[in-house]
Amino acid sequence: MATNVLLPALGFDMTAGAVARWLKKEGEAVKQGEAIAEVDTEKATVEIPAFASGVLQKILVPPGKNVPVGTVIGIIGAVGEQVVTSVIASTFASLSVNSAKQSPTRELGIASSHPSTRFARSGALLAMTEDGSGWVKASPVARNIAEKNGVPLADIVGTGPGGRIVQRDVEEFVARKSLTLSPIRKGDEGEVVQLTRIRQTIARRMTESKTTVPHFYITFDIHMTNAMQMREQLNALAADDEKISVNDLVIAAVARTLKKWRMFNASYRGDHLEMHAAINIAIAVAREDGLLTPVLHDVDKKTLKEIAREARALAERTRANKMRAEDLAGGTFTLSNLGMFGVQEFSAIINPPEAAILAVAAVRKTPVVAGDAVGIAQMMKATLSVDHRVADGAQAAQMMRDLKMLLENPVNLLLD
Repeated sequence: MATNVLLPALGFDMTAGAVARWLKKEGEAVKQGEAIAEVDTEKATVEIPAFASGVLQKILVPPGKNVPVGTVIGIIGAVGEQVVTSVIASTFASLSVNSAKQSPTRELGIASSHPSTRFARSGALLAMTEDGSGWVKASPVARNIAEKNGVPLADIVGTGPGGRIVQRDVEEFVARKSLTLSPIRKGDEGEVVQLTRIRQTIARRMTESKTTVPHFYITFDIHMTNAMQMREQLNALAADDEKISVNDLVIAAVARTLKKWRMFNASYRGDHLEMHAAINIAIAVAREDGLLTPVLHDVDKKTLKEIAREARALAERTRANKMRAEDLAGGTFTLSNLGMFGVQEFSAIINPPEAAILAVAAVRKTPVVAGDAVGIAQMMKATLSVDHRVADGAQAAQMMRDLKMLLENPVNLLLD
């Protein structure tokens, strides 16, 4: 049975992407789980694995071509299987039916995505592009503006319902395209610099968050002396790839706390909350081209050493632009740590559709009052930003109190 290789959704708001390059050629054998292509999204370049073993029979989308989520970009078949024509035909036939009536071909990744899933089947796959291989969802006004400006709709990411391209999307695309790196005017007074795709995405999503999500903030001082001592003792005996960072301690404590305070591991859905079963913590990683939030999955089921090892590998893949498809999907809570830069305190913007984000500052030696005496302790400020539609201040304060207790009594992080 042939397998359709689909462009996967790598985040709830992704509607399109482009094949950066194919790692396999037509006719080459592929193994299940082996990377066969790299896809450029607004956020990063991500490797797409084969979900079946066989032969890459046909490449349908060349490098550089921007296509919507759900597009069939290639076909994998069994050795000697001659199914390319029939599979392509059945693929287009399946575009007009519901997911319950999907064609029998199995699908690999840009299908529709959801924060609590890594890959999902698309209920109604979009056809590819307007060059004869399908269509792009766009409003009539958007089509007219694109046509007048000579802009291919397939190059535009739609922000309307279901990824539909609307007037604003085309106007913003045309405006960006008109920008150059030349000076605004003669002299050295400044220049216009085109934003990277990642920076454009950050700008759009953070604006959306701050203008549509009612934020409030809770800050706690956390006594980290015991945690730092335990970390030093564990690292003295740990392998290099299992050495524990302050961030790892916080990740482990957050995961345990979210098991009790489930509303902070949820998403607001209008008239109800979606309480996520998995605790998938997104970790903010700074790169030169912008901030990414790769996801560490099922954190509550991992030991402290496993968290340390996997978080380190995740950050390394992100900085090296070698992320896997699942690295950018499924986050339910985000942790942003600027402690390594010496930041004393800050608050972070919620990453929709999550309900909260934790901002962690540096661990600093600070004078503290204990009884009638003044001593020195290693203190850390942590600020929880919360969607007020999901939780109230008293709940957030109790959640942070429990997180504080865990970090101040860190031996509990070593227990099952």
